Amino acid sequence: MTNLEIVRIPALSDNYIWLVHDPVSSETMVVDPAEAAPVLAEADRRGWKIGQIWNTHWHPDHTGGNAEIKAVTGAIVSGPAAEAARIPTLDVALGEGDMVRLGDHRATVLETPGHTAGHITFHLPGDAVVFTGDTLFAMGCGRLFEGDAMQMFANMQRLAALPPETIVYCAHEYTQANGRFAGVAEPDNRAVAERMKRVDAARERGEATVPTTIAEERATNPFLRADSAQQLAERRAAKDAFRG
Repeated sequence: MTNLEIVRIPALSDNYIWLVHDPVSSETMVVDPAEAAPVLAEADRRGWKIGQIWNTHWHPDHTGGNAEIKAVTGAIVSGPAAEAARIPTLDVALGEGDMVRLGDHRATVLETPGHTAGHITFHLPGDAVVFTGDTLFAMGCGRLFEGDAMQMFANMQRLAALPPETIVYCAHEYTQANGRFAGVAEPDNRAVAERMKRVDAARERGEATVPTTIAEERATNPFLRADSAQQLAERRAAKDAFRG
């Protein structure tokens, strides 16, 4: 497994920023900085110098810290080529199959549109790690703001095919709400009920419920488990209206 040090930094109301450090090269990068201050403070506390920012999509709660972090550290910003016009701090425009590196750790770019038109995911196969932004969540998927269910279904199929031990670092603490919906979408899924006991207990203690794994999502995520784009579309529409 990975020797990367991956630190969860809570931000805004329910965002997670991921600060990632390679102890071999001493290189550090940050994924989807919603805001700069907590990232800079944590990096400074640890004696890490941020050299890169990786953005999965253009939304301000994923890019809001780019400019300040870049100004302070000189970090290079990499993100989706399809959204370059909406990420003014972007230095490196990425598309399907491109590669970014942190030391000797290599991430392959997967285009995963749906939540936004140009959303990308960073997969580090050698580390069994994937940064999914707002595409795949614990027990959920992103809202279809700029894409459609066919795209999101393709994303779910693709991510489900990753090795089961792959650790999924998503960008929000949505698990409890997602899990409540999962229990309605798949009422006979005992794995969902068992997972929700753990999720509810963790949240009661004020603990985070991510990262997750591909194996956990295969067992409990009604969007990853959808058997067609039509079923995913129905579940997404139901989730958007869900108030449970």
